[in-house]
Amino acid sequence: MEWSERISPLVEQVAPSGLRQFFDIVSTMKDVVSLGVGEPDFATPKHIITECIHSLEQGKTNYTSNSGLLELRQEIVKYIANSYHVSYDVEEEVLVTVGASEALDLAVRAIVAPGDEVLIPEPCYVSYQACVLFAGGTVVPIATSPERGFRVTADELRAKITPKTKAIILGYPNNPTGAIMSRAELQAVADLAAEYDLLVISDELYSELTFDGKHTCFSALDGMKDRTIILNGFSKSHAMTGLRIGYALAHPAVIAAMMKIHQYTMLCAPITSQIAAIEALKNGQGAMKKMMEQYNKRRKIMLKGFRDMGLDCFEPQGAFYIFPSIKKTGLSSQEFTEQLLKKEKVAVIPGHAFGACGEGFIRCSYSYSEEHLREALRRMDHFINSRAVAV
Repeated sequence: MEWSERISPLVEQVAPSGLRQFFDIVSTMKDVVSLGVGEPDFATPKHIITECIHSLEQGKTNYTSNSGLLELRQEIVKYIANSYHVSYDVEEEVLVTVGASEALDLAVRAIVAPGDEVLIPEPCYVSYQACVLFAGGTVVPIATSPERGFRVTADELRAKITPKTKAIILGYPNNPTGAIMSRAELQAVADLAAEYDLLVISDELYSELTFDGKHTCFSALDGMKDRTIILNGFSKSHAMTGLRIGYALAHPAVIAAMMKIHQYTMLCAPITSQIAAIEALKNGQGAMKKMMEQYNKRRKIMLKGFRDMGLDCFEPQGAFYIFPSIKKTGLSSQEFTEQLLKKEKVAVIPGHAFGACGEGFIRCSYSYSEEHLREALRRMDHFINSRAVAV
């Protein structure tokens, strides 16, 4: 049997995740200091774990409604209203999902038809392009650069718009660069979306991890609520990655379409994770603030470390990633990461995994302890200043 002829062309056109391939290599090696995984090194706060255990002891192991627990949707709506002054209807405009990743997949499949074009600023999270391709859409990348703070402009988006353009996917604070966008910059994009009647999928998973100013929720911008799909979750802000719990906020028609896919494929998010999310929203601000303080310290350590090595490095203002340029070494991103792993046993992610304009950069997560980060920097400094690589 020739299986290559039986796999869907939509799947075949998508390359395996560069992140996952690299993690598979690292898992076979010993004594590796990894800066590759975008996962908090903090344990999920104890009060959240306690609620999970208590719910299990009470026998709460059943399905929930497709939309998610009513109490959780109420808390999400309250959080958004209090934080960003945007009102959502609990019954029709909120969907609880299995992480923000499922929310992204549902959002794209709900609005993108074969042939539709979707504008995606790069570097960006690896799933954006894949989800569009799986839906039969066409990815239109827009390159950003450290000289412009890795921020996309309305003019750059305008230059790529065609009659087939359906939507824009934004991810700020950004993974992998740590870039953020100001309210004024986002409003210019919002005005463009309104002018061309475009939808916006705004991935705001790192909204609580903003070091410079306050995060702007895209749907809070003038005229944007009805044409924006907000994606968010609890993995990064509350150290709940393995609990896989997220949500989407959008116009009732979009939520209904997303729900149609969700109820046939995932049914509902795990009830234990939903109970954890309720507790996180009600009582998780203190723990989240302490984690933020640690991330900020780590951010400064990493920035200084790379600049002391002589590498050009954009200062991240959100999330927990830093994206230094390794162009001075004369190595490609792939060569740099492979040699660094082989010679110094430090794992980082090649920048091209996040889009073509990421070539010449590496992504390093600083969601690790200070001791871990300092050891990684020490080994990287030795690598950079060795005879094999001269900056």
